[in-house]
Amino acid sequence: MISNQTIQTSLDELKAITRVDFTVFDTMGKAVAQTIQKSEITSDLITGFASSPADSQVIGNNHLLKIMDDGEVMYILVASGGSDDVYVFGKVAVCQLQNLVIAYKEKYDRNNFFQNLLLDNMLLVDIYNRAKKLHIETTCKRVVYLVEAKIQKDSAISELLKSLYTSQSGDYITAVDESNIILVKSVAKDSSQENLRDIADTIVSLVNTEAMMNVRVSFGTVVDELKDVSKSYKEAKMAMDVGKIFYAEKNVAAYSELGIGRLIYQLPVNLCKMFIEETFKDNLPLDLDEEAMNTLNKFFENNMNVSETAKQLYVHRNTLVYRLEKIEKSTGLNLRSFDDALTFKIALMVVNYMNYLDEQGY
Repeated sequence: MISNQTIQTSLDELKAITRVDFTVFDTMGKAVAQTIQKSEITSDLITGFASSPADSQVIGNNHLLKIMDDGEVMYILVASGGSDDVYVFGKVAVCQLQNLVIAYKEKYDRNNFFQNLLLDNMLLVDIYNRAKKLHIETTCKRVVYLVEAKIQKDSAISELLKSLYTSQSGDYITAVDESNIILVKSVAKDSSQENLRDIADTIVSLVNTEAMMNVRVSFGTVVDELKDVSKSYKEAKMAMDVGKIFYAEKNVAAYSELGIGRLIYQLPVNLCKMFIEETFKDNLPLDLDEEAMNTLNKFFENNMNVSETAKQLYVHRNTLVYRLEKIEKSTGLNLRSFDDALTFKIALMVVNYMNYLDEQGY
């Protein structure tokens, strides 16, 4: 419902232009906004006029007009003054306020529509029927972005995004929980994965610069139909979770780039525990120090190339070999062997996943 303050602002602007006083009543006869201190019109007159079939009524120097929405009386406008133009100005005011009511209604209906669409709470026929009424294109390429503040969701972030992505350009911003802001983004037909990532990077940079906050952004895959937006939303949610577990150092996570992390995320906990126990037995690598972890990460980044890894770590090749042999003694896995290195890499990711589940209380 449109706020009383918004109506008051409109009446003040109309009076400044027309020099006519206006009062807006609800259908129960209570004044919700006015430009005069006291109206001569009583609540009984308002309720009587609201229930009558007449579109307008004149009482002294007061013109009563109805503000309608879908055939129902929403408000009663009273235009007060002795000039012949009062009625005309009253009709202009009614037109403006009716358009304002429709605009607000459409705005919040769209928000409700996208919330239900994302959560799969709508039948297929309802999606297309409501989309038509709300003037939302059904066959447009879209992708869903999730924006999560690392501290807490902030209204400033939402307002910032709304200033950048508007419904006029086919973009919609909403939320279905307290954690994430959701951007349903319309994209070009030839948008590449790089283009989609650029949008995510822009959001991260904008929020960091303008709102001085760090955010994490994830996004799903592009869908062609409005009915499939929920699919992109689910993918973006998974990308957000997987990104926080396995790629915590990155601010952007794309569903199509999650790799093996996406597979591990969908494994049952019992299967994960069984894999860890069979792989390490009593040598679970929970006490690896920061030096060992940095060595491992750089070693895997360089595709197990000992010389290149040693160069990037600024250590002698023999020092790196010594560190790898030390890890081999503690885990029983030879990291210079592809099979053992792959097993170790997956096992570390599984351990991270299990730690995440423990933190979440699962």
